[in-house]
Amino acid sequence: MPNIQMNNSKDILDEEKAILNEEKEILKEIKEEESAIKRLTKNVWVTSILLGVIVVSLIGGIVYWKISSESVYTDNASVSASVTNLTPTTPGVLNKVFVNVGDEVPANTIVAQVGNELLKTKTASEVVDTDTNLGTMVSPGVSVVSVVNPDDLRVVAHIDEDKGLSDIRIGQQADFTVDAFGSKTFHGIVDEVSPTARQGDIVFSISDKRPTSQFDIKIRFDTTAYFDLKNGMSAKVWIYK
Repeated sequence: MPNIQMNNSKDILDEEKAILNEEKEILKEIKEEESAIKRLTKNVWVTSILLGVIVVSLIGGIVYWKISSESVYTDNASVSASVTNLTPTTPGVLNKVFVNVGDEVPANTIVAQVGNELLKTKTASEVVDTDTNLGTMVSPGVSVVSVVNPDDLRVVAHIDEDKGLSDIRIGQQADFTVDAFGSKTFHGIVDEVSPTARQGDIVFSISDKRPTSQFDIKIRFDTTAYFDLKNGMSAKVWIYK
């Protein structure tokens, strides 16, 4: 009897060991499957992200192509107006300057005194430069105060002759941004296409060393609506064909 009991106990232990080994194998397989699922999930996320990047890039490329095909773009532009220099008609000592750079003054405003002569603005103007050397002799033709008429402000875009110049016409719609105001978009209309190239702005193509001239395109905008645009601000321009 004792031998039979010992044999039975041994058989039971063997069966339990076998069961434990099977459980270990099952747990091992479960862990391997979990790892495989994690890797698969990670790969799905990576694939999804890559696909998203590709889709966004494709959409961006299509949008860029559409905008490029429908507009002429340049980042070589600025807000500008013709500068008027106020000078004396006779030599004299610069006695007084009554304005500062940035001041906006109405027409017929006295801005400086040279000798007995008073220098006045002819139109409503913004002061862009002044001579502050009081007591010095000033000759005729020498600027004492420089002003611009805000109503004359335009966006002046410089366009290469081979970068869409032939597609630009007076009256076309244009959008522009100004560096000082980030991505804020302003609107205007092509007001003038220069009949002659800019002097001293000839560039050369890297491929064939041929000279390429630039032309000024002036864009008119509502100066009363965009009163915060100032002479000299840098701009980027899209002119719609």
